[in-house]
Amino acid sequence: MATMRLNKFISDCGVTSRRKAEELILQGRLSVNDKIVMELSQKIDTEKDIVLLDGEKLRPKRHVYFLLNKPKGVVTTTDDEKNRKTVIDLIKTKEKIFPVGRLDYDTTGVLILTNDGEFSNMLTHPKNNIPREYEVKLDKPLTDDDKEKLCTGVYIKGKKGKFIKAVFSNKKDKKHVIVTAVEGRNHFVKNMFGALSYTVIALNRKSFAGIVCNIPVGMHRVLTREEISGVIQNYGN
Repeated sequence: MATMRLNKFISDCGVTSRRKAEELILQGRLSVNDKIVMELSQKIDTEKDIVLLDGEKLRPKRHVYFLLNKPKGVVTTTDDEKNRKTVIDLIKTKEKIFPVGRLDYDTTGVLILTNDGEFSNMLTHPKNNIPREYEVKLDKPLTDDDKEKLCTGVYIKGKKGKFIKAVFSNKKDKKHVIVTAVEGRNHFVKNMFGALSYTVIALNRKSFAGIVCNIPVGMHRVLTREEISGVIQNYGN
């Protein structure tokens, strides 16, 4: 028997969020096996119980999870007013998917796309401190002092930010740095280096939430159950 809270079931069907689902329940618009349910704690058997919203049967939508190695020159959005190619255009699926967070137009690397709103919220909520690892190419060598500053904290747009880790990918070439961050602010990596007068020439996200990009640029694959379970286990509430 697969049991779950009624509000989660409604959310999984793509009707609305869990919070909004609770409002629908309290309004008496849900029935389970032909009985109106108004208890927020109500649990159902998803394999046997019949749930109706305003008399219409609800069916859970199929969640899909894709890993894309995003190429340059592609917009991280579901559509673009300038008619530029989007990350959605790179994945053929019948499901209506969206990117989890975003990567800049000229940034490459790990990007997750899904139709699971809760999974996306878990990965983008600041409180969960989701690690993001980037390969950075700079316009000039990074000094050891500045590398330390980036890990202790610098101010960008009036708010302090820092990298959890910063290492040179090659000690003889200090223009190439690998950094780890848990912040998802727009242009965060570029702005961090910009605060110390460095320009990011190239940026590639190596991993996100521990998921590594092991496919060619521009290609995608389905995330494995083990990868999805690992993310939920590590960062879910």
